[in-house]
Amino acid sequence: MTTDYGHDLVFGTFVTPANRPVHQAVEQAVVADRAGLDLVTFQDHPYIAKFHDTSTLLAYAAARTERIHLSANVTNLPLRPPAVLARAIATLDLLSGGRIELGIGAGAFWDGVAGMGGPRRTPGESIEALEEAIAIIRGIWDTDDPGVLAVRGKHYTVHGAKRGPAPAHPVGIWVGAYKPRILRLVGRAADGWLPSIQYLPNGLPDLTEMNRHIDEAALAAGREPGGIRRFLNIGGHFTTQGRGFLQGPPSQWAEELADVALTYGTSGFILASDDATLTETFAAEVAPAVRELVETARRTHGHE
Repeated sequence: MTTDYGHDLVFGTFVTPANRPVHQAVEQAVVADRAGLDLVTFQDHPYIAKFHDTSTLLAYAAARTERIHLSANVTNLPLRPPAVLARAIATLDLLSGGRIELGIGAGAFWDGVAGMGGPRRTPGESIEALEEAIAIIRGIWDTDDPGVLAVRGKHYTVHGAKRGPAPAHPVGIWVGAYKPRILRLVGRAADGWLPSIQYLPNGLPDLTEMNRHIDEAALAAGREPGGIRRFLNIGGHFTTQGRGFLQGPPSQWAEELADVALTYGTSGFILASDDATLTETFAAEVAPAVRELVETARRTHGHE
C-alpha cells in the first residue's frame, strides 16, 4: 500500500550544535541557506555541556541567514516552559520574517533533564505534558481570542496569561514520535511528524504502521490526515558505487528518496550534516532530482 499526501517537498539539514569551534553550527546554517535548502535544524539537549543552547543558537543563526527556515530538532519540552517557549518562538518568527518552526518532543534522557533541575516523567506523563504544552502554545499564539488563556493540566497550568504575540506566519508544530500513544497525539494536535530513520526498529517499513496511527487519530479528531506533514531525519554518504540506502551517487539518493516520498508520504527530508560539501551536494544534485521524480510520478498517477 502506498501513501502520498501530496505535499510540496522540503529539504533541510540536521546540524550538531557543537560549541567548539564556536561558530561551526552557525556556519553550517549559512551554507544550507546559500545552497538553497528550505530548512536547517539543530538538536536540543540543554544538559550536554559541549553543545550550544539551541534556543540562543536559533536566534543567532536566524540573524546570519536570509531565506532558510529554522527549527529545533526537537525542542526539549521538560526544560522549556511552554508559555515562555511560545513567546520565544513567536518573537523569533517575527524578527526573522516568518522563518521559524517548532519541532518539539515529549522528552528523553531523563537523567540529564533531572540533572538540570527538570522533571523526571514516565512515558505516559511525558505525552500528557506534551499535549498540555501544545494547547498552551497554540493559546498564546491565538491573538484572535479576546480572553486570557486558561489551561489546567496535570503537568502545566496556565491561568490568566495574556495572549500574544502571534507569530509572523503559521508556525508548524512538528512532533518527534515513534510509539502508538504519542503518534495518536500527532494526529490529534500537531502539524507535522518528525522521526529519525535510525530509531525505526525495522527501518522504513515501520512508517506504514506509524502513519496509520496518525491518520486514524486525525480522522477521529475531525482532522484531515493530509494536513499533517511527514518529515524524516536521514543520514548518508555520497559514494561512486552504491553500497546501501543513501550510500551511493546523488542519482541513487534521488531515486531512493522519491520512492520514500511516494510510498510513505514523507515530504520533508532532513539530512544530518556538519559538512559543507555534503550539504551543498544534497541541495544541488539530490533535492531538484527528487522533486522532478515525484512531480512526474504524481502527474502520471493523477496526484497533482
